[in-house]
Amino acid sequence: MPKPVYFDGNSSVGHTSEFWAAYGGRPFYGPRAHLLRAVCECGWTGTEYPLDWERIGDKPLHEDEPTYLDAENCRDDWDRHIETVEASTIAFPGEVDDLLTQMTEALDRLLGESPAAALKAARRLEILARGIGYDAAQAAHRSMEPEEVGTALGITGDHAEDLLDRYRRL
Repeated sequence: MPKPVYFDGNSSVGHTSEFWAAYGGRPFYGPRAHLLRAVCECGWTGTEYPLDWERIGDKPLHEDEPTYLDAENCRDDWDRHIETVEASTIAFPGEVDDLLTQMTEALDRLLGESPAAALKAARRLEILARGIGYDAAQAAHRSMEPEEVGTALGITGDHAEDLLDRYRRL
C-alpha cells in the first residue's frame, strides 16, 4: 500500500490523505496509482482494478467516470469483506441489530431530505458512541485481555488495545 499523499500548504502545516483520488500523479501531490484495490490490515485484499492512464489522461481521478465506478466497486468489495468479518465476530442481540438497521435506513432517508438534520443526527450519535464506548472500554479493560477483545471484534490484539485506550481517554 502506498504512503499517504502529502499536501503542502502555503504555511508551516500541510496534511496527508489516503483517499484514492489523491494518487493521480499530479505535480506536487503524490505518486500515480497503477490500480485501485481495497485492502485491510488483516491481510485481506480485494479485486484489482487497473487504471487506464491513456483513457484518463490529465483528468483528476475522481472526474473519470470508469475510474469512479471502479472505486465504487472497491467499496463494495470492502463492504462484503466487513460483512464476512462481522459474521465471524461477537453477535449483537437481535433487538440491537434491528434497531441499528432501522436507524441506518432512517438516516439514509434523512440525508436525502435534509443534510443538515442528518449531520445533527451524526453529531448526536457521536456523543452517544463516546459515552457507550467509554463505559464498554472500561468494563472490557477490567475483564478481558486485548487479544480477547480483538477476537470478539475481528481486529488484532494491538488494534483492540488502541481502541480500548482511545475510548478510555474520552
